[in-house]
Amino acid sequence: QKIIPVSERKCLIKSQVVGPPQPVVAIVGEHIILPCHLEPAVDARSMAVEWTRSDLKPRLVLVWRAGQKLNLDDENPSYRGRTSVLTDKLKNGDISLKLSKVKLSDGGKYKCYVPTLNRDSVLLQLVVGDVSYPVISLVEINKDSETVVLQCESKGWYPEPELLWLDAEGKILSAGPTETVRGPDDLYTVSSTVTVEKRHSNNITCRVQQRKINQTRETQIKVTGDFFSPLNHNQSLNS
Repeated sequence: QKIIPVSERKCLIKSQVVGPPQPVVAIVGEHIILPCHLEPAVDARSMAVEWTRSDLKPRLVLVWRAGQKLNLDDENPSYRGRTSVLTDKLKNGDISLKLSKVKLSDGGKYKCYVPTLNRDSVLLQLVVGDVSYPVISLVEINKDSETVVLQCESKGWYPEPELLWLDAEGKILSAGPTETVRGPDDLYTVSSTVTVEKRHSNNITCRVQQRKINQTRETQIKVTGDFFSPLNHNQSLNS
């Protein structure tokens, strides 16, 4: 059994497991870090570290002991091959979880736990978004006023996004209020309607964006006197 020096034991007693106060936000397919560290910092290379999710069976996400990751039979199979710690940062008390190829099912509360620190632990919330392109549909045609009403809807956003209608020149159109619905999975669906004139080369764009996670999705439609035709989808990252 390893003998821990008195000075290190004192540091261990004082150290606490600390995580972020806000939820961690990820997009499906990303590689992310769930932050967790010891404060004051202490070398964690020889410590036991456990990451778990109490809502899952089995609940183990990752177990790190004696300087290596343990591949246990009771590790949740959904996480197999996708978890690790930042080995080069353990000496600085960084016991964060690296999670690869994020899935929607990864969303939930994670427990970062160090048994030697008086069973100290911290809970982190991971919210996973699966953003989608907006879908534009025709709601109404008014032959008298030569106008049409279009609806735009986009699902699976977090945090709550902004929805904009743009004309062919990129100017914001006056539209109805954005309806926002937050589902039981904490993801947002947004929708809005706009009334536009049926005239030649009237290209209308519905843009949904979330600046905090640098995500933008948009769909464009061409409105003419006789028909509506989808032009393209655009995906971009805000700088």
